[in-house]
Amino acid sequence: MAVIDPARQRPGAGPVATPVDVAQAARPARKRKASQFEGSRGFVSAQDWRNPRVSVVMKTLHTILLVLLLVVGIGPVLLLAKFAITPTQDIIRTPLAIFPHGVRWANISEAWNDVRISHYFLNTIWLAAGSWFVQLLVATTGGFVLSVLRPAWAKIVNGLVIATLFVPSVVLLVPLYLTILNPPGLGMSLINNFFAVWLPAGASAFNVVLVTRFFDGLPREVFEAARVDGASSFRLFWSVVLPMSKPILGVVSVFAAIASWKDFLWPMLVLKDPNLQPLSVRLPAIASQTDLGVFLAALAISTLIPVVFFLIFQRMFLSSAGLGGAVKG
Repeated sequence: MAVIDPARQRPGAGPVATPVDVAQAARPARKRKASQFEGSRGFVSAQDWRNPRVSVVMKTLHTILLVLLLVVGIGPVLLLAKFAITPTQDIIRTPLAIFPHGVRWANISEAWNDVRISHYFLNTIWLAAGSWFVQLLVATTGGFVLSVLRPAWAKIVNGLVIATLFVPSVVLLVPLYLTILNPPGLGMSLINNFFAVWLPAGASAFNVVLVTRFFDGLPREVFEAARVDGASSFRLFWSVVLPMSKPILGVVSVFAAIASWKDFLWPMLVLKDPNLQPLSVRLPAIASQTDLGVFLAALAISTLIPVVFFLIFQRMFLSSAGLGGAVKG
């Protein structure tokens, strides 16, 4: 609505527009101009998209890129699934032919029962679950001490934790193995024991730094209010900090599960008993003495299981700002 200055009105003349009128009239024009250029921030502007030739070329390129992405991403998985139910002779002679001599479903049953994929899969689950728990315990308690409690020596410990990130893991392999071979004060070796994998997994400086940075972004007024209400350190950690930290707990859980599932070198060194080895260690060991079709069926089963787990728990991994807003700095 225009604002009219009565002092500037002349007798017999219409209302005179003030500078306020000019500013209000120019504002919608600026908005329209901004909205016109808003769609032109990409590689191809909105005006170019209206050109039939440009539109056809860009849609064709998008289709080609989508097909290439599907071939590169899903193609190997589909090929492995085909090999899992293909006779060995067909895999060797005509690998790309579509079942020239029929389907052999016995590969899957032999891989599950004779090769004992089910047993090695349970070992993998136990190792992943234990590593996840230890990593989560060390990361949350360490981050709570360094970020929330903040003792006098917190800065020194935080600097030492960050310094360990610059040490290559290969350098720590021999001293860590000697420690597991003869743990101080324990009097027994942890070789062929799941604790030999669980305990070193908890020494993850990256997780401690990640959780500490997240705890630094939490409102300290809540901690002070809990202290005033008489909450102990454990009650503050369990009832206040952890419920506010679900995003970062999801991120650490994903990292821990993936690292444990694909770990090969360390479980191979400390779990020498084949009955205790996970899939990542046992499958390469049986490759030379197993029928090719059965072995590929075992690989397909071991690949399918984490995919199914992700599909089941993807809402927990990706919702609630799980991977997007988990790290606060």
